[in-house]
Parts: sequence; C-alpha cells; structure tokens
Amino acid sequence: MNTINNLFSFPNPVNEFSARFVAGMVSILTVATILTENEFVAGFLLYGFLARVATGPTLSPMGLLATRVIVPALGNPTKLVAGPPKRFAQTVGLAFSTTAFVMLILDFILIFQITLAILVIFALLESVVGFCAGCFVFKYLMKWKIIPQSVCESCFVGGNEQT
Repeated sequence: MNTINNLFSFPNPVNEFSARFVAGMVSILTVATILTENEFVAGFLLYGFLARVATGPTLSPMGLLATRVIVPALGNPTKLVAGPPKRFAQTVGLAFSTTAFVMLILDFILIFQITLAILVIFALLESVVGFCAGCFVFKYLMKWKIIPQSVCESCFVGGNEQT
C-alpha cells in the first residue's frame, strides 16, 4: 500500500526549472495537436496532464524527461517552489486538454483550437517567463479562503505568501 501511496503523490516542493521545461514541452505538443487535429496526439496531451495531476512526474513522459534528463544535463539547477499550486495548475491544464479532446472527438474543431490556443499561451508564459497562471489563481483562492491554508502550509512562510 505504501508503494501505491508513493506512486500517487505529488512532489512538494517542486523544482521550478523542471516545471518550466515541462511547460515548454506542453507548448510544443499542444501546437502539434492543433496542427494535426489527431485524436492520439490530443489523447497523449490529456494523458500527460492526468499523469502529472495524479503522480507528479512519476508517470508523465514529459515530467520524466524534464526531471531525469534535461535538468540533470544542465547541472541540476534548482529553485524550489510549493507543490500544491503547481498541482492546481496541472489540474487546470487537465480541464483544458480534456475539453479539447472531447471537442475534437465531437468534431467541434474551432472550439478545440481555441481551447488549445489558450493552453499554449499559458504554457508559454510558464515556460518562457516563469508566470504560472494556475499558481496565480491558486494564491487568490487561498486568500479568499476557497482553498484552506492547510492545503498548502508551505505557501505561507512567516505569514508571507510564497506562491
């Protein structure tokens, strides 16, 4: 049972460098999904988000590539950030990729394209400038007490927000 609990856990803290490389790969895969309109490519995008929400990088090909290959090849740069906001952001990505997948299957191509275009914009913001829109929303949901502080004690160090 402990092995399953370890498998289905999300890292806290998260290495910001790994997260940004994953976001870059998501951007590329999302553009490929828009251009090909292929259900298998869209399904792989959806699977990646599902895997990262459920297990962090453990079952995510992009997560594994970032954490086990790219970041180590760069000398393991590390900037640790709170995990729960990143998991929330992955959940938002899962919602967008699921919506896009369903729209593609139903042949609502314009909605599929718009949904993924939004995903590309936010993945690029994360990858290129380090702005995590999901983390930004998470911060306000905590501030408004929609998400309890107990979900992310590490987001508040000495009363200062860390997301």
